[in-house]
Amino acid sequence: MTAPLVTHFFDEPTNTFSYVVQDPNSQACAILDSVLDFDYAAGRTDVRSADEIIDFVREHSLEVEWILETHVHADHLSAAPYLHETLGGKTGIGANITVVQEVFGKAFNAGTEFARDGSQFDVLFEEGDTFQIGGLEGRVLHTPGHTPACLTYVIGDAAFVGDTLFMPDYGTARCDFPGGDARALYRSIQKVLALPGSTRLFMCHDYKAPERDTYQHETTVADQRAANVHVRDGVSEEEFVKMRSERDATLGMPRLIIPSVQVNMRAGEMPPAEDNGQVYLKVPINTF
Repeated sequence: MTAPLVTHFFDEPTNTFSYVVQDPNSQACAILDSVLDFDYAAGRTDVRSADEIIDFVREHSLEVEWILETHVHADHLSAAPYLHETLGGKTGIGANITVVQEVFGKAFNAGTEFARDGSQFDVLFEEGDTFQIGGLEGRVLHTPGHTPACLTYVIGDAAFVGDTLFMPDYGTARCDFPGGDARALYRSIQKVLALPGSTRLFMCHDYKAPERDTYQHETTVADQRAANVHVRDGVSEEEFVKMRSERDATLGMPRLIIPSVQVNMRAGEMPPAEDNGQVYLKVPINTF
């Protein structure tokens, strides 16, 4: 099985890992889960994190074929439109983005200009779909639970799991956002853990588990099955659902969920400017 070349980029303010995934036999690559820097207090965006990726792509003379999202992120804004405009590439996300758009379109009272059909993206992936990065084949696993639209991208011997799993010592993703489902997440994780034990798993986030001083982004299926504190081998579905539901009830909302979801449900685009030419993000009161 071909091993893609994987380079990670870490945005510490949002604890997010983005990736450039290269075909080792060509200049083709894909970018996964990019970050648009956002100063919430000032309402100001910045592209320094995306520019790090752009500089890397240009330094290595890579050709971007895909700009992929594992899901609609609730903890950071996507830089996909900026990367797409600068580097090209098709944008992709799970087909259930339409479910997320319907839920959050209502939550933010988005106008009729906001299409809820996923048309903001170039490709909507379904379970079992395949795509090419040069000579590399990518395969799509539909892995809902954290959100209805979550995907895992399996590319050669590597899998990019989004927020489905964290490092083994940190566990699994929350399921209490609209459309989340702990039982669905357990079944999705079993799908990921059915991949060969040597499969490299790349995390979208890390928060440094207790007694660990460094951020980590890569593990394996075998390590997750042996040691994940929430869902290792031997943990039943009922045990997991009970644990996840009780844990989620103690969690606060992500700091950037309100701006992130408004932007990411639009494939990283801001809402349309109002009649004074200014773009605004809404804060729904007592909704979340």
